[in-house]
Amino acid sequence: MTCFKREKSVADPIYSYFNKARKGFLKMASSSRTQVLNLYKIMLRESQKFSSYNYRTYAIRRIRDAFREKKNIDDFHEVQTLVYQAKENLDIIRRQTSIGHLYANQKLVIESSESQ
Repeated sequence: MTCFKREKSVADPIYSYFNKARKGFLKMASSSRTQVLNLYKIMLRESQKFSSYNYRTYAIRRIRDAFREKKNIDDFHEVQTLVYQAKENLDIIRRQTSIGHLYANQKLVIESSESQ
């Protein structure tokens, strides 16, 4: 068995540049992954604050479905666009929960049985 030793060539600086760029992309991808997961958790947590059962279950179901639908997207720019849209939706959820608390309503029968 022979062992091949890689000789230094003109391509080495290019190789090291792409290797560094790849490491930077992986670091960027992992940071966007944590950003997306944090945003997902925050959106679910904020949706739990809806006073209306129907709004609450719809928001949670919609968030889960949307994140599952988009989980295989690898393009960094598209991910950033989706994160921006999700942040806008989070603001809407926060605004709607605060408005919902201004107008209190009675709990539904299904809500009172869930809490027991």
